[in-house]
This record gives sequence, C-alpha cells and structure tokens, in this order.
Amino acid sequence: MRSILVLNGPNLNLLGTRQPEVYGHTTLKMIEDLCVSHGASIGLRVECAQSNHEGVLIDAIHGARGTHDGIVLNAGAYTHTSIALMDAISSAELPVVEVHLSNIHAREAFRHKSYISAVAIGQICGFGAQSYVLALEALAAHLQEGGGA
Repeated sequence: MRSILVLNGPNLNLLGTRQPEVYGHTTLKMIEDLCVSHGASIGLRVECAQSNHEGVLIDAIHGARGTHDGIVLNAGAYTHTSIALMDAISSAELPVVEVHLSNIHAREAFRHKSYISAVAIGQICGFGAQSYVLALEALAAHLQEGGGA
C-alpha cells in the first residue's frame, strides 16, 4: 500500500474558527479524518501532520523520504515566502501536490506567487476540504502511472 504524508503549515490548526468566511467551518481534524478515510478507499495509507514552524515542516519533508511515496502539502502562508520549503521538496525527491482551501489566485496579490508550485507536480486550490481529496486522487494517479518527483 502506498503511503502519503498530508502536511499542513501555519495557522491551519485554527481551521473552523479562523476566518470562516475564507476557510469555512471545517476543522483540521475533520480534514485529516477525511484524508485518512478517502486515502484508504483508494488504496493509500495517509499520515497527517501540522506545524506552525518552518523548520518542523522541513524536517517532516526530509523525514518523508524513504517513508512515504508522496506528499500533499498545504504550506499556508509559507507558500508565498519559503524558499527553504521549496528546497526541502526538491531535496526529498518525492512527488508533492500543493493544496489550498481557498483560491489563492483570487485573493490578495501577494498570495499569487507560490514558491511551492515551482517544485510540485501540481496545485489544487479553491475547493475547500475537497481540495485535499482531489490532491490525493491526483497523487494516487501520478504514482499509479509510475511517476516520481
């Protein structure tokens, strides 16, 4: 069974209460449960992690190498600022799907630039919690086709 790390960045621990007009009322726990159950239904073992700290996220990406077959990453605001996360993804040599709950391209201009997209196999945004399901589907198909990073 393929193994996927679903990794969430800063402030996503506050989902459900943080700006519900933008991010909805779904909690991170609900998203994680959705990812685990949907992953199992399509033959993926899903492990979830979240941190507000850039270095912890980098360590998780490094740790995924040799443990997981791919990563679904919502880097939160680090998407738009972190060359270090981009470099970690490149170094891990695993396929990564970038995911966002909101449509980052329809928001503030600073959110339009993603350092993650330069090293991800794709980006899914704007579908709320369903973005994670779509990312798992895309990653499963990529792996099925024999795709690597």
